[in-house]
Amino acid sequence: MAVITNAPRGTQDVLPAQSARWQYIENTLLRTAELFGFREIRTPVFEHTELFSRSVGDTTDVVQKEMYTFLDKGKRSVTLRPEGTAGVVRAVLQNGLLGGALPLRTCYVIPCFRYEKPQAGRLREFHQFGVEMFGPKSPAADAQVIALANEIFQTLGIEGLELHINSIGCPECRAKYQQALREYFTAHLGTLCETCQGRLEKNPMRILDCKSPECHAVVEGAPLVLDYICDDCREHFEGLKKRLDLLGISYSVDPKIVRGLDYYTRTVFEFVSQKIGAQGTVCGGGRYDGLVEELGGSATPALGFAMGLERLLLQMDACGCLFPEENTCDIYLAGMGEAGSLRAQQLCYELQQEGFYAECDCMERSVKAQMKYADKHGAKYAAVLGKSELQSGECTVKDMRGGKSVQVSLTDFAGQIYRLLLEGAYTEVIEAGEQLQKGQE
Repeated sequence: MAVITNAPRGTQDVLPAQSARWQYIENTLLRTAELFGFREIRTPVFEHTELFSRSVGDTTDVVQKEMYTFLDKGKRSVTLRPEGTAGVVRAVLQNGLLGGALPLRTCYVIPCFRYEKPQAGRLREFHQFGVEMFGPKSPAADAQVIALANEIFQTLGIEGLELHINSIGCPECRAKYQQALREYFTAHLGTLCETCQGRLEKNPMRILDCKSPECHAVVEGAPLVLDYICDDCREHFEGLKKRLDLLGISYSVDPKIVRGLDYYTRTVFEFVSQKIGAQGTVCGGGRYDGLVEELGGSATPALGFAMGLERLLLQMDACGCLFPEENTCDIYLAGMGEAGSLRAQQLCYELQQEGFYAECDCMERSVKAQMKYADKHGAKYAAVLGKSELQSGECTVKDMRGGKSVQVSLTDFAGQIYRLLLEGAYTEVIEAGEQLQKGQE
């Protein structure tokens, strides 16, 4: 029997103490994408199952083994999304977004679901940031998408990632490559795992992405896709390399990259880390020029990438990246007696309406206990409102860090608190500068 006080296996809670890290990453991702012209799109968390079997590919591990699929009350097969691209393409087609000016650039931050063995950086419910661009067929678009991913990592302070690129060709030249793979893997059929034996005829390229040790050893000697791509695909790949060189983005050509989903064509790429264990791919993407047509639209070139937020967090921790300090209470108003408590709540709400992080007591604590709470939760300032303060119309506001106190009128209270906070922030900057200067001396 399931223990209802434990989260399901492969899921995790993001607690209040951790949520600021997630918010920082999510805001940075969306803000950086906006600089490149990408606007956020939001799609349902579940879709018709056929959407994923047609787009992701029914020979992939995702479709064969990992999807959360069930029948709804109308006996329709629906699936919790295992990735973001298919749902975005469906939304773009359903809402006629390709009828506007191209390129169309979209981005998203979403939860995804795959039934697989939980491990560091790989959960059954995980979160992805992704971008999708529709319209351009030029390698300039490939370089732009890769540049966006690279800029995100630089903005977050992530170091030590390696960009691996490859071309898996178009459907025409890839057919020759798949035939070469069939011939090669047929000679090693007895060594392949059972799943890959079933893939041999339908999609032998899937064998290249198999993680089982027996298949991995065979793959090492397999033909390389770059030896089979056509002149147009080769020209496209050379154009991408030329642009990455121009942008100063380092890369290595890795002919073993095929990515795990069937919709990819031509360019595929990964940003790989050596710091977070076996699950080292932090970001992966490429072109999927045939997917829009496969899902019922007009032939439209498209490309994008996705990166897992859990892996981003692991990588940032491994690199010692800095996160912004958590926002703490600007001022805590302690109430003494009923009249003081009422006035404290009134002033607290007025401050909140003006944009301050203000708190007051709702636990019916003593004044001493309220001040302990204010100190424990990092309040910058605190004040006590009792009978004498209400009669005089002013109170003592204490700087909880420096220990100094100042008398403040209860009239225009918010304006005076604003000036105190401004002066406090200015003092902190001056002190930090003095400490830096002493360190340099």
